Amino acid sequence: MTTVLVTGAAGFIGSHTARALLERGLKVVGLDNFDPFYDVAVKRAAIASLESHSQFAFIDADITHVTAVRQAFADYKPTAVVHLAAKAGVRPSIADPAEYARVNVGGTSVILAEAHRFGCDRIVAASSSSVYGNCPTAPFHEALDVNEPISPYAATKRACELLGLTHQALTKQPVAMLRFFTVFGPGQRPDLAIMQFLKRVSAGETIRVFGDGSSSRDYTYIDDIVTGILAAYDRIPAFGYRIWNLGGNTPTTLDEMVATVARVVGRDAVVVREAMQPGDVDRTWADLTRSGQELGYAPRTPFEIGVRKQWASLGRA
Repeated sequence: MTTVLVTGAAGFIGSHTARALLERGLKVVGLDNFDPFYDVAVKRAAIASLESHSQFAFIDADITHVTAVRQAFADYKPTAVVHLAAKAGVRPSIADPAEYARVNVGGTSVILAEAHRFGCDRIVAASSSSVYGNCPTAPFHEALDVNEPISPYAATKRACELLGLTHQALTKQPVAMLRFFTVFGPGQRPDLAIMQFLKRVSAGETIRVFGDGSSSRDYTYIDDIVTGILAAYDRIPAFGYRIWNLGGNTPTTLDEMVATVARVVGRDAVVVREAMQPGDVDRTWADLTRSGQELGYAPRTPFEIGVRKQWASLGRA
């Protein structure tokens, strides 16, 4: 049976991806270290929901610990890797750039090396739309120059793309790097804006909005992201190394996002405006030409419908 190692399996995207792979009939080995960046109970609940599946196994380990990662590969002999584990967040990376480099770049180096050591047939890894920085060209396509990141987090993700490129050139192991654009939906990280706003607006609490509200994000519903990950998993062997955008292709301004949240919860938002934060980009917008042609990727969930599904998942609808 095909066995896929999913790093970051306790996280938002990781847990959804692991479940989708299990639904395909594959064996999944989840690896996570329950980093306390947000409530560990949320992550443990995600793993508990996966452990009810007979073809799922879990390893509590850190991707930067070579011995532990090597033992995981030796014990379970995965035939493929979906590498989603990372230190997340643009703003926190500014406060601790060295740790972000250690985990994101160092940990990815470990995963790539062990995947080669144990003969995996493919690697799919998470990058980020943040690599585009404040690119003047929109929508963002994969061939653009992305050598001007504006946060340490973005710099680590670009470094990981280059590691993947070098790894594939040296080993011939297929490597896909996926640039995710602001993923949302049921199970979203509690530190992210949509989840915070849903809870705070419904409770009548103020929300902090950075900037004048004109900044925009290409929000992408979790089911669409998982569909793209699986398509990349299927097709990367034909490409060797490839970068693909996975986005929603319909940017939404910050003010529009707040208005949507208010509409969904049925309560006016009480907004406190603050200055734009360092490291935050003005906009993101995915050009999906390449991923559409090569992966058959096409997002299907409009933003407001996705927000309503996220709200319903909280038991509030």
